[in-house]
Amino acid sequence: MTVPTSRKDLMIVNMGPHHPSMHGVLRLIVTLDGEDVIDCEPIVGYLHRGMEKIAENRTIIQYLPYVTRWDYLATMFTEAITVNGPEQLGNIQVPKRASYIRVIMLELSRIASHLLWLGPFMADIGAQTPFFYIFRERELIYDLFEAATGMRMMHNYFRIGGVAADLPYGWIDKCLDFCDYFLIGLTEYQKLITRNPIFLERVENVGIIGGEEALNWGLSGPMLRASGIEWDLRKVDHYECYDEFDWEVQWQKEGDSLARYLIRIGEMAESIKIIQQALEGIPGGPYENLEIRRFNRKKYPEWNDFEYRFISKKPSPAFELSKQELYVRAEAPKGELGIFLIGDQSVFPWRWKIRPPGFINLQILPQLVKKMKLADIMTILGSIDIIMGEVDR
Repeated sequence: MTVPTSRKDLMIVNMGPHHPSMHGVLRLIVTLDGEDVIDCEPIVGYLHRGMEKIAENRTIIQYLPYVTRWDYLATMFTEAITVNGPEQLGNIQVPKRASYIRVIMLELSRIASHLLWLGPFMADIGAQTPFFYIFRERELIYDLFEAATGMRMMHNYFRIGGVAADLPYGWIDKCLDFCDYFLIGLTEYQKLITRNPIFLERVENVGIIGGEEALNWGLSGPMLRASGIEWDLRKVDHYECYDEFDWEVQWQKEGDSLARYLIRIGEMAESIKIIQQALEGIPGGPYENLEIRRFNRKKYPEWNDFEYRFISKKPSPAFELSKQELYVRAEAPKGELGIFLIGDQSVFPWRWKIRPPGFINLQILPQLVKKMKLADIMTILGSIDIIMGEVDR
């Protein structure tokens, strides 16, 4: 850590890992000259659970319940990326209905994640009211998740080749009702927050990142789009069925904390547009690809019998990963969530490397807070939007 030698009265302060505004167990060693930040060193690793090593000793289906513990506020995305890798390795087709269901779940999860970014971010800079409002809307999303998947936060819903269960009767109408209700709530937030002079004083021209700088640091998601770069993997990679819907990529030129706030607010509105179009155009048909239950094993021919595959409750033989490597990515609420996967002709992945957006976006924090005031650390850290579960893995 670079501590200047000229001044003797510098103070070194620990922020976290128990500070409520750290959003998890992040520790910042901050060097202060009065109230000016001279240096900041983030210490991560307090929530490291060896997620990548666990993946190498589990089949994909066994590992699915673990992945929701990376970014535990946008759980559908971690599941999506976990099944997308094997699907691409095995060239497995996902039925149209399953793809639509996935898009609906992913976008609901994006809104839930952005809501739980907005509330604590506002609380960090001194506005308590939105913190209570966001939970009202977020609970409704979790009610929808609970009705479809049986779980509120850790869903275990995505499967290789589809989803675990079809949408229950009446779910689509409930979801459409939620969309109408949420748009009203969203305009309330904007009236309350966006033009508030105290809020603007705290976020405008704080934590500015230029476009080239954002690219050089490898930033993604709202952090990158706030710096004037129109990059969204849903448009770039054309995964699932996002191309069939009419929606816009949200981006701003300013690169400050206000721009990042505006992008996330805009993304919530765009997500509602996508969900409404998906709900109205959802096709019939199967919700999973049953053909992937067929195995090319000569040893156990009874595994392919009708009784074994569709009737009995025996544990199904696991999906084999072919001997090749692959990087698969998705546009999570916080940025590019990717997995580098190496198959080894066995049921376990040989290598499973997670590329979490939060970890890579956090790298720029020391540079952003230098020469700022102590109170600006909270604003800048909040605008990055990190979850320590995925930073430490």
